Amino acid sequence: MVTEITKGIKVSVETEYQPKYSSPRQFHYVFTYKVTIENQSEHTVQLKSRHWYIKDAAYSDREIEGEGVVGQQPIIEPGQEHIYVSGCNLKSGLGKMIGTYLIERIIDGKKIEVRIPEFVMIVPDRFN
Repeated sequence: MVTEITKGIKVSVETEYQPKYSSPRQFHYVFTYKVTIENQSEHTVQLKSRHWYIKDAAYSDREIEGEGVVGQQPIIEPGQEHIYVSGCNLKSGLGKMIGTYLIERIIDGKKIEVRIPEFVMIVPDRFN
């Protein structure tokens, strides 16, 4: 697990290779990642958007932007957390992701760019 804290917003990410949904002969490797966003600040916040950079070891990089996460723009109270699971396909079986969330404080509308820690996705047999 990797973790990063920006202005009281803690983001932790865990990854898992999904061999059942992968097809190495077709250069198709599927990974899931579980993100926990914990509000350690004193303000209620809402996640408005995401911005990801995906690096695939042997192929071109991708950049993804969009509203919310998995179709939601969650409101997170102080001391609470929001957890979601999403996925990423790689062609090489080796890559990494990094990015940011745009978080808005409910009380005054102030926007905060929260860092998502860089995490690696590696097919387990790459370790051998």
